[in-house]
Amino acid sequence: MSDFANDTHIDVSVLDSLSEVFFDRPPEIVAPDLLGCLVATCVDGVLAAGVIVETEAYLGSDDPGSHAATKGMTARNAVMYGPPATAYVYFTYGNHHMLNLVCGSEGIAGAVLIRALRPVLGIEAMTSRRHGRPLRELCNGPGKLAAALGLDLSDNGSVPGVGRITVYDCDLGEHETVAISGRVGLTRGHELQLRYFIENDPFVSRARTGPLPPKRRGGPRQRGSQ
Repeated sequence: MSDFANDTHIDVSVLDSLSEVFFDRPPEIVAPDLLGCLVATCVDGVLAAGVIVETEAYLGSDDPGSHAATKGMTARNAVMYGPPATAYVYFTYGNHHMLNLVCGSEGIAGAVLIRALRPVLGIEAMTSRRHGRPLRELCNGPGKLAAALGLDLSDNGSVPGVGRITVYDCDLGEHETVAISGRVGLTRGHELQLRYFIENDPFVSRARTGPLPPKRRGGPRQRGSQ
């Protein structure tokens, strides 16, 4: 595997951003296609970016693991029903922001959670935002990468390429093997084969698939994604 973490010569100005048409497809189709693409932010004038190496698809009301598995649209999940390519950013467990990209036709809920990145640009800023964590731990989880990219709830509902987030089509993982598994950290819907990742990539999250373990008395249980 190429060490893209040292590819700081990448010039995003020559890359094409992914169009709304790319995201106007079912999440389970978009999710593996996002692997190898570049997600970037410009926060306080600082560019930070990473190659997407792990994603999870979340579907509509029939998906028990999705935020759309409710009686309808809510204040929290409304962005999931919006135009394709919209950023769906939410705050969970009082600790982490999560970056999702809305997929499918407007009015039908669906999104892809970005679960891990291979850092390539703005690593100094990412390291500062992650309080000095080593390179491999900067973005190897959805909450970690959101922190490294400087995301917060102000990015919820923003349009990539217009707000602080841009997703570029650069095929940095085109020669690597895509693996599929169940999703991580869910009480329900974890068994659905909707997690996609670049096999053997060291920047993929270390989270385990399968159901959440029972809550232990006196200690927190594992925390999930959606």
